[in-house]
Amino acid sequence: MKNNRLSNFFNFLVYLNTQKESLYQDYKKSIELQELMQRCKVKTVFQPILSLEEGSTIGFEILNRPQSTELFPTTEAFYEYVGKSNDVFAVEQFLRNLSLERFSEQFINFKHHKEPLIFLNIQPQVLADPAYRTGITLELLAKYNLSPNQIVLELTEKEAVFNYKQFEIMIDHYRKQGFRIAVDDAGTGYNSLQTLVRIKPEFIKLDKSLIREINGHPEKQHLVELLMDFAIQSNTKVIAEGIEAAPELKFLINLGVHMGQGYALGKPEPELVNGRIPISNTILQTQLA
Repeated sequence: MKNNRLSNFFNFLVYLNTQKESLYQDYKKSIELQELMQRCKVKTVFQPILSLEEGSTIGFEILNRPQSTELFPTTEAFYEYVGKSNDVFAVEQFLRNLSLERFSEQFINFKHHKEPLIFLNIQPQVLADPAYRTGITLELLAKYNLSPNQIVLELTEKEAVFNYKQFEIMIDHYRKQGFRIAVDDAGTGYNSLQTLVRIKPEFIKLDKSLIREINGHPEKQHLVELLMDFAIQSNTKVIAEGIEAAPELKFLINLGVHMGQGYALGKPEPELVNGRIPISNTILQTQLA
C-alpha cells in the first residue's frame, strides 16, 4: 500500500514537471490578457451590413481587435485562447461594454434614416453568464439609449453546443427581452447546421468560404440554395459574408439573398460609414450577364 502511494506521488510529480511549461505559458497569457483589458488596448471597428434588394445599410457588425503582442500575435490567437480560458465571461463582458460605448459615441454624428441593427459576436457558453440574464445588459443598453430590438447576438462556432435543450431555453429568454439571434459561419459544419435547425435564428450568416467565387462553383451554389430554401420556410433572413467581387454580388442578388457584408460593400472602419452597392442592380445584371 505504501509503495502504491509513493508510486502515485512520483507519477504526479512527473506529470507536473511535464506540464510546467504549458502551465507557465497559460499563466503568462492570463497576465497579458488582463493587461490588454486594463489598458484598453483594443481597436473597435464597424463593418456595414447591407440590404441587397434596396442597397441600404441595415446595420453593423462590431469587431474588436486586440493589440498584437508576443503571446497573442493575431486576433484569432487571442479569441482562441479566450474561448478555452476561465476568463471568457469577463472578457466577453468587457468587449460587450466597449462595443456599445464606442458605437454610441459614433452614432451621435451618424446620419441614418432609422436605428441600425447592431451585431455582437457571442460565444454560445457566454449566454449562461448571469450578467446577461439578470438585466445588466438591458441596463447597459438603456445607458446608451439603445433598444434590445437593435441587438443581434451573433453566435460563433468556436465552441460547440452540447446541451441543446438548455441552450434553447436560454435563447428563448433573450428573445423575450427583445434580442434577436444570428448564427455565424453557416454551412461550414454539422454543428452550425444543427444549431440552425434547433434554434431557428432570425439571421443566418453564410460563411465567406461559401461566398468566395460562388458564381463559378455549382457545388457552393447548390448548398447556398438549400440554405435559402430553409431560411424562407423558417422566416429567416440570410446574410452573405465576405463579398469581395461583382460576379459574386450578382449571383447572390439574383438568388435572392437578403443581405450582404464584405469588402465590396464596405470595409471595417473605426467610424460608422454607410456601405454601398458598387454597381446598381440593373447595371449589374446587364453588364455582367
